Amino acid sequence: MSWYRNTVWFVKGLREYTRGGYESASKHFNPADVEVDVGGRSFLVTGSNSGIGKATAKEIARRGGTVHLVCRSKDRAEVAQEEIVTETGNQNIFLHIVDISNPKEVWKFAEKFRNEHKLHVLINNAGCMVNNRELTEDGLEKNFATNTLGTYILTTALLPLLEKEADARVITVSSGGMLVQKLNISDLQSENGTFDGTMVYAQNKRQQVVLTEQWAKAHRNIHFSVMHPGWADTPAVRSSMPDFYEKMKNSLRTEAQGADTVVWLAVSAEATKLPSGLFFQDRQPVATHLPLASTHSPPEDEEKLMAVLEEFSQKFRSSSPG
Repeated sequence: MSWYRNTVWFVKGLREYTRGGYESASKHFNPADVEVDVGGRSFLVTGSNSGIGKATAKEIARRGGTVHLVCRSKDRAEVAQEEIVTETGNQNIFLHIVDISNPKEVWKFAEKFRNEHKLHVLINNAGCMVNNRELTEDGLEKNFATNTLGTYILTTALLPLLEKEADARVITVSSGGMLVQKLNISDLQSENGTFDGTMVYAQNKRQQVVLTEQWAKAHRNIHFSVMHPGWADTPAVRSSMPDFYEKMKNSLRTEAQGADTVVWLAVSAEATKLPSGLFFQDRQPVATHLPLASTHSPPEDEEKLMAVLEEFSQKFRSSSPG
């Protein structure tokens, strides 16, 4: 069945996830959806010093939004900040240096941010694909720590801030790769069997879809969405998937094309006319499971994921300063 899922996903990807897929889908976009002024609204974008995160931050800045860049590398983040300010003329671009794979650091940042800023839109874009099993200083598998636990802690810690605002939104950048994975709560840190970084990443991205669906049920006055940017030519793809990049480089989307749906979900009025908790690709909600792929999970597994992440989260919160 995994062979079937992988094959169907790749064929689907060749048709829909490449630059050609974007160009075909974009013929049906309404440009007016994103021709908006978001002055006075505050956006936080993680992993925003390059790739889809930077492209997203730049487009929001062009529309007058206050943008908080949350990045791990100070040097690269300062270059990105300067580039965004220069290109958009928007001075309200603020920088925060945070390693999303470090849960104590995420808690400390979120608690400080809550006391000092307002927030209308959270964009969880930071992610990693580490191809060998690697542990953080807290003993967490690095992909899980960044993609799943970091996303969970940052989002739940900032929910009280979002709850205060009208038209609050949370957007998480996932991947179509999650279609090949069924939620597996028995091995969240990939301790068993052969470690395959691509499949671990896909599992994390399935977890992000489940998180979004669960948050949407629990927090009715915030609009949650999760999306697939397609296959885009980003530094992360080049470094984490060099073979895939070499094979597909002439067909990959630009960073701006990959970011288009993130921007649409973040700024358009049309996005919030659709139900909360959906998975998007090219400005349209799409299925979260391939036909006949057997990737559906029982509700108790999805609830267990939330409970386990909350337990992890509180463990690191209690030991964080502030």
